[in-house]
Amino acid sequence: MFNFFKKKDPEQKAMDHYRGLLAESHRLSTIDRKASDLKRAEAESFLEAYEKEKIKKT
Repeated sequence: MFNFFKKKDPEQKAMDHYRGLLAESHRLSTIDRKASDLKRAEAESFLEAYEKEKIKKT
């Protein structure tokens, strides 16, 4: 019911960060296409690095 004191697991934090980058990319897509593409590339590289780190841990 109340999730005030519940901590997020690292995977959920990473996915929230990734979704935030994608949302920012989408917001920029109507303003500046080049900045949007750079933000999208940043999101993809973040996800790729996270997946590699996740594979290393297992």
